[in-house]
Amino acid sequence: MRRKPDLKVKLGRIELQNPVMTASGTFGYAREFEGLVDLNRLGAIIVKGLSLQPTKGNPPPRIVETSCGMLNAIGLENVGIKAFEKHKLPFLKTLSPPIFANIYGRSIEEYVELAGRIDRLEAISGVEVNISCPNVKAGGIAFGADPQSAFSVVQAVRQKITKHLIVKLSPNVTDISVIARSAEEAGADSLSLINTITGMAIDLETRQPKMANITGGLSGPAIKPVALRMVWQVVQAVKIPVIGIGGIMTAEDALEFLIAGATAVQVGTANFVNPRVTMDIIDGIEIFLAQRKIARVADVIGTLETNIQQTLE
Repeated sequence: MRRKPDLKVKLGRIELQNPVMTASGTFGYAREFEGLVDLNRLGAIIVKGLSLQPTKGNPPPRIVETSCGMLNAIGLENVGIKAFEKHKLPFLKTLSPPIFANIYGRSIEEYVELAGRIDRLEAISGVEVNISCPNVKAGGIAFGADPQSAFSVVQAVRQKITKHLIVKLSPNVTDISVIARSAEEAGADSLSLINTITGMAIDLETRQPKMANITGGLSGPAIKPVALRMVWQVVQAVKIPVIGIGGIMTAEDALEFLIAGATAVQVGTANFVNPRVTMDIIDGIEIFLAQRKIARVADVIGTLETNIQQTLE
């Protein structure tokens, strides 16, 4: 009997049983999917973004369906770290995959305090730092839009935690490779990209924005080609593992990111379309490898062949 392909991948010292992770903000705190998904089959779980204090988020309407995707302006609504520890963490402790806490702050001090609290939680394997948030002290510029700001916040968090540090990058920049290198130099263990692309939608009848926030983050299949290109660029620019995100709906989508050089992938918007999609993607990757007699998923990572030499400096 032929052995099943080995789906294991490594993010630094953390071994994932497969490369399929859930994207923050699309999977709640995992319990919401308990009756739909075998949570213990996932490669890793990244919980909804956390802040120091509970956050109500933006007023509705804050989700709009678009061609090949969706816009959201949830406003990072979450229960806050105290309620997370008390009400969400006990269930997460019962799960076997690594759990990562996505965090955000409006100042470096907030990031540091939150990271320090999470570093003390034994059930959490690592932190994913969302640097796509407004930096209030820098006039509203997102930390992730400027190499020096990105370096500063990542360095500050790195000094506070011993756990695996993922830095989530924004695509709303001129050159994402520059930001990626800054995060790596500041101490990131791995990078995840891309976050949503800023967009908007207009109601023709009212001639008003369809979202109360006017703009929102575009996700879903519409952004996959952009995400794939950026992942490929960043993989060539850094030495640490890269996690691909953006429009992954099928195993074939996930495999494209792996071939481009991603060590793992995060599935986001697809969870709203098909709550069991992560299971389908894991199964599909296994079938793809078995059909081609590829023993390990690691053997397809970074195998993209190009006929041209592109300088990314």
